[in-house]
Amino acid sequence: MDGPPALVIPGFIASDRTTLQLRRALAAAGWRVHAWDMGWNMGAKTDTVERLKARLDAIGGGRPVLLVGWSLGGVFARELARAVPDKVQAVVTLGSPFSGDPHQNNVWRLYEWIARHPVDQPPIPRICAKPPVACLALWSRKDGIVAVRAARGLDDERDKAVEIGCSHMAFGISRRATRRAVHEIDTFLKNAS
Repeated sequence: MDGPPALVIPGFIASDRTTLQLRRALAAAGWRVHAWDMGWNMGAKTDTVERLKARLDAIGGGRPVLLVGWSLGGVFARELARAVPDKVQAVVTLGSPFSGDPHQNNVWRLYEWIARHPVDQPPIPRICAKPPVACLALWSRKDGIVAVRAARGLDDERDKAVEIGCSHMAFGISRRATRRAVHEIDTFLKNAS
């Protein structure tokens, strides 16, 4: 398929296998979908953004890429868009803790233990301000992992926020939630252009 390119970035302690349903839903909507192809997401590393830049170059083919990041993957997507905005069509975060205090989730202690750095001192930038591309934040009151405030963000930190009534894990693996997410992405992009 020669649709517009999209890159899906998994959340913490997740991999491309975990985002399979989300990628299928995007592909069914006409996207040329790519996995992040970097193994398990074990937290931010000093080279995370550089590796993602290389991934964009490999898949973009000169076209701007839609970045879809689930949970921590959304934080990575926002920083990637900030680093190379000319290569990014838009950023979509799904239950991502991109706003406010990085302790506003139920896994920050586990994150620190596995990633080997404080959640509020990652080895890559963590800037709450909106990247210079269109940004859609999908969030849920039923998330159960990431606080609503952290995933929805403030008005000046994203262009639009839409609630999807699902659990944190459902953002990537539920057929219903992923189809709804893709519908919201398509609607957002049509209105943004």
